Amino acid sequence: MFDMNPKLTSRGEVEPARESVSLADVAKRAGVSASTASKALNARTDVNDATRARVEAAARELGYVPNTMAQGLTGAKTGTVGVITSDLEGRFALPILMGVEDALGTDRVLTFLCDARGDEVREQRLVAALLARRVDGIIVVGRQTDARASLGALSVPVVYVYAFSDDPADVSITVDNEQIGRVAGEHVLGAGRTRIAHISGEAHHRAARDRLTGLQHALRAQGLELTAPALFGDWSEAWGRAGTEVLLSSDSLPDAIVCGSDQLARGALDVVRDRGLAVPEDIAVIGIDNWTALAENSRPALTTVDMELEKLGRMAAYRLQRATAGDKRTGTERLPGRVVIRNSTILRR
Repeated sequence: MFDMNPKLTSRGEVEPARESVSLADVAKRAGVSASTASKALNARTDVNDATRARVEAAARELGYVPNTMAQGLTGAKTGTVGVITSDLEGRFALPILMGVEDALGTDRVLTFLCDARGDEVREQRLVAALLARRVDGIIVVGRQTDARASLGALSVPVVYVYAFSDDPADVSITVDNEQIGRVAGEHVLGAGRTRIAHISGEAHHRAARDRLTGLQHALRAQGLELTAPALFGDWSEAWGRAGTEVLLSSDSLPDAIVCGSDQLARGALDVVRDRGLAVPEDIAVIGIDNWTALAENSRPALTTVDMELEKLGRMAAYRLQRATAGDKRTGTERLPGRVVIRNSTILRR
């Protein structure tokens, strides 16, 4: 059988076929020791760029493929990481996964993406399968920012992201929902609003409670309170409309509505407009999430707090890399959000 894709040497000659190409073959071709070739192919920093380029060229010419399973059996890193999510179709998980992939990809680390579908038994099976593949570590992406059960002690490092582990001995990265609520409040206060109302999702969600706490801190720093008790429902546009109807039926109209999500804010915008009021002239509206497709296409475009989910994913990947290198840091790290200003709070012509 003829080889339809023969490998060529650096001189353009056909490379003789080999049954197996070893690291020693690559080292010999590059004119370096086997240990130097290994360091170069594993992106170690103690190899200069010229040597690394020479080794990588030799590996390409010879068709060398590292035996990652053998590396795992000997205790070396395999250059693979398992990522488990229960929200693969969710708009929160996907940006986090993109951040993880961006961070790991720069170090040539491959990811095995697994969907647990919210099933604890399935999750345990996926963990076992990833460990059998000798992954260097595991990242667990949650569907909401409440605490989740720890996987316990495993043979590789684990980092929990978005949903944080209930074990403080684990490493977790999540969003700072109190800070997010606070900066949302500070933004509308800075826009001159003093009669501020709040609509949020389910009260049993930690995100809803923490965002309210942060908002109250911002108001109390200015000697203010909410114009009415915070309204809790679900995270839908329908509840955003219903909650806003309640607020606008009271004797004292708010001049700003801080919504716990962009979907809620979209519903609020509909009702304010239907009542013949202007946004932001009469009532400013701010959301949380920076769901771009929704926020940019709202009428007017929606000011919101971006949770910086891709950054969350990159940080999770960084913490995992540090843990595989021996970093013993534990606990939960909360990352701040940032306000993205559009026309629903400050008219920008």
